[in-house]
Amino acid sequence: MRRSSRWSSRRAGRVGVDYTDPMVDSEAGPGAFWRGVASVFVVCTALGVLMGLHFAFDATAHGRPAPVARRLIEETTGFWAAGLLFFPLRWVALRWRLDRPGWARSLPAHLLALPAIASTHTLLMWGSRSLAYPALGLGRYDYGSVPWRFLMELPTQALGYAVTTGGVYLFARAREARERELRAAQLAAGLKQARLENLELRLRPHFLFNALNTIAATMYDDPHAADEQIGRLSELLRASLRPGGEHEVPLGDELEILEHYLALVRARFSDDLAITVDASTEARGVKVPQLLLQPLVENAVRHGRASRDGRGAISIRARLDDGILELVVADDGPGLGEELAPGLGLSLTAERLELLYGARAELRAGRRDGGFEVVIRLPARRESELAEE
Repeated sequence: MRRSSRWSSRRAGRVGVDYTDPMVDSEAGPGAFWRGVASVFVVCTALGVLMGLHFAFDATAHGRPAPVARRLIEETTGFWAAGLLFFPLRWVALRWRLDRPGWARSLPAHLLALPAIASTHTLLMWGSRSLAYPALGLGRYDYGSVPWRFLMELPTQALGYAVTTGGVYLFARAREARERELRAAQLAAGLKQARLENLELRLRPHFLFNALNTIAATMYDDPHAADEQIGRLSELLRASLRPGGEHEVPLGDELEILEHYLALVRARFSDDLAITVDASTEARGVKVPQLLLQPLVENAVRHGRASRDGRGAISIRARLDDGILELVVADDGPGLGEELAPGLGLSLTAERLELLYGARAELRAGRRDGGFEVVIRLPARRESELAEE
């Protein structure tokens, strides 16, 4: 029976990837929602009062004075109705984006939403004014022929729909830009920490002692092999300290770095430890986080049969499946126990995957029949796709 552990966004540290609006995202909390409602109400009230005074003074200037109260009621109810409909309009705008590639597929939704929102706006104005006029002693409200009012208000409402939708997109893009900057800073910090952690793993005394002892044991019997092992150790340490800002490298490059480590492991255990690497040609071109595999393989060596009785088997597999890259590191040891300690390389790997891919990546680790297995699934992205982001 297989037991497994899985890191979710809540355990690995949640980082938002997609834009969310606090006024349409319930997870943002009721406080953010009601602050948004209050802001819209204040803005609409201010605009209604200003426009009401404008039309009242304009009528007076033309010798047709009208009660200021009538103008204030008409304009404030109009803007309040617009403010109420702002929220469904915002939801439509963010649900069917017109500012992204493929906008034509979203256009029918807006063509349906516009007359629905415009008609509702006209009805809200007519209904609210019909109630407010008698309540304030201003008599019956005369809106004229309501069917014609729908046609009369539509051009102005269409313009308001377009302006509001554009404003929603400007605000969304500004917020998305800020989130991308934050995400880039987190990725840079995560990569730096990952390099330091991976370097620490490689520089732990047991690893250096084992590598140096293996080299010393072959120095006199096989100087050529010892020299090759020194070169492998040097390349592995150089890769750990390599400068650069790239977060991802092709899997083929990652496997080349891993081969330096595997050569030292093979030299230590000789033929008693069978290590296999099976990666398809297509998978080797997919981008993966730098220094992703070596800590996982080192865990397999440390906790597998090899460190217990000197023999065992470790397999590394990489396959593409419908746009998903699946990486598997498996050994024939007893595993890490029921619960995985958060300080291990597995926890660090999960956090890096969360920063790079969010909910699109998955890491599972647990016992399988005859050993322990780590499975990573992440979106298959190549160089051209990363350049477009």
